[in-house]
Amino acid sequence: MAVRHHLIHAAPTQVWEVLADGSRYADWVVGTSESRVADGLWPELGSVLEYTVRIGPWTAAGTTVVRNVESPGKLELEVDSGPLGTARVAIEIRPWGDEALVKVDEHPLRGIGGTLHNSVVDALIQLRHRSMLARLANVVEESTGPGARVRT
Repeated sequence: MAVRHHLIHAAPTQVWEVLADGSRYADWVVGTSESRVADGLWPELGSVLEYTVRIGPWTAAGTTVVRNVESPGKLELEVDSGPLGTARVAIEIRPWGDEALVKVDEHPLRGIGGTLHNSVVDALIQLRHRSMLARLANVVEESTGPGARVRT
């Protein structure tokens, strides 16, 4: 199981605002170039995002389904990456003084990712989480800091 924490210099509700905006998924999820709500009202239980991953000329599509949600502190997702399988990604936001401590816990569930899951895969997931949480922090802090631009 790959678990990583990151302190974000913003209130937990401000972190939640970014997570709750399905159009911003690609802004903080590593490898994702586009995202759009496909079904339901994101991030309600059962709602679905479609996303696109681009690596050079190669593109792939996937979906993310909300499996558990407790606004504004917990979001559990099942990410379906097609032939790679699915993974459970749990995001928890905790108050830490005036800031937010964000914990991401990911575990492959089905498909090749679940079958081949081992400590090496967890190490790779940890590297991705480090980058993803840094990106999330940047998105949140840029949208809440001095001179932040208002999204319309």
